[in-house]
Amino acid sequence: MKKKERTKNMQPDNTLGARKRFSVPDTYVIVSICVIIMAILTYIIPSGTYERIIDPNLGDREVVNPESFTYVENSPVSVLDILTSFTKGMQSAGDIIFFVFIIGGVMEIINATGAIERGIGSLANKRFIDKLFIPVFAFIFGIFGATFGASDELVIFAPIGVAVAHAIGYDALTGLAAVTLGAAVGFNAGFLNPFSTNIAQSIAELPPYSGITYRLVIFVLMFIVTVIYIGRYAARVKADPSLSIVKDCRCETEREDVDVSKLERMTARDGIVLLVLIGGIGLMIFGVFKLGWYLDEMAGIFVGVGIICGFIGRLGPNGIASNFVSGAAALTYGALITGFAKAIVIMMEDGQIMDTIIHSLSSIVLALPTGIAVLGMYVVQIIVSFIIPSSTGQAATIMPIMIPLADIVGITRQTSVLCFQFGDGFSNSFIPTSSVLMSYLAVSKVPYEKWIKFVCPLMIVWTLMGAVFLVIADMMNYGPM
Repeated sequence: MKKKERTKNMQPDNTLGARKRFSVPDTYVIVSICVIIMAILTYIIPSGTYERIIDPNLGDREVVNPESFTYVENSPVSVLDILTSFTKGMQSAGDIIFFVFIIGGVMEIINATGAIERGIGSLANKRFIDKLFIPVFAFIFGIFGATFGASDELVIFAPIGVAVAHAIGYDALTGLAAVTLGAAVGFNAGFLNPFSTNIAQSIAELPPYSGITYRLVIFVLMFIVTVIYIGRYAARVKADPSLSIVKDCRCETEREDVDVSKLERMTARDGIVLLVLIGGIGLMIFGVFKLGWYLDEMAGIFVGVGIICGFIGRLGPNGIASNFVSGAAALTYGALITGFAKAIVIMMEDGQIMDTIIHSLSSIVLALPTGIAVLGMYVVQIIVSFIIPSSTGQAATIMPIMIPLADIVGITRQTSVLCFQFGDGFSNSFIPTSSVLMSYLAVSKVPYEKWIKFVCPLMIVWTLMGAVFLVIADMMNYGPM
């Protein structure tokens, strides 16, 4: 960044100070503030509890008895309770945190083999890519988003997407959108997403990846809409480059296009690596749906896939270990925020105000038709996503509130998970607090304001589609539970 030139009278630069005063706080800061606010509320909000009962109709799962709310003696938390809530949160969310670490480590091993990068390079050199660039790239990265919850791992492919777009006659925005919005569609539908879907379902005590059929329908419909949206913009730009939103930006004026023809091609070894990866996913799906596997077994499969792919890719034992540690370390921020966010829930539980909050919310939504109530939950989730960008952090924070609320007002837990997915997923392509989005924009040299101008209409369409999907889910009693 260039240093700001001083004026002749040596006036102090107040602009930088203003920027610092209004900068967006780090997610850890926001979550910590939420913990403190929740601790203060334990002195203000009356304590209350619901009776939890076992419902044999829901697989002997514990649910709230909506008729059992009673106020109890206040239990305000102490300063020590606040300080220890973070370690308690880490312990409570330990299985999820370690699962995230393992996914990150294994994906880094696979990335280190170069199989995925060379596979994309081979695809970029195919003749048919001229006409099918947008749907093909969007679908590939959509599958990555839907099956691995891939987001920041795909940042390295944004420059390739931009290079291919330039070679075809599109602008950088088209190439970036094909990668990032394709991945976002998969992440939003999340039919096999180990992060947002699986974690939210585990908190809701739902079978892993249950309700997959409806999510596949959502993926297909959102994919079609997104490809059409990007394609219409790309066609206009190709016909008249002056219509490009980024025509005066560095991504176009300082183009350093990658020579697509010189990208490395996929080898037979890379093909075997990808087959092992696909086979591992297939085995995991079979185990989840047929053998009752859960986080431990799924993590074990991923570890096995990582080791096998590492040896096939000639990384060696040390290379596998170092890449695993590197990949896990890269997800430390997102993994640990889950424990921090869990501290918010611990404050509410220790102060016995969670049930009071649920009771107050349920009193409002019970007076509404459930179709409207589910949209209210949707709006709340969207607001929360602006405050806590991390998917796992949001799940740990909001799902313990949303699940009993859904039980009380008659909305299925599966629908509440879908509500969480939409609120979280859509915002990741829009909010400035999303580190993944900002990374995509940085490597593609696309200014944030230009991206917003491009993506805003699609975000409105996505949000409305999400509302329709949720109303339909409520009408068909989307289950299980």
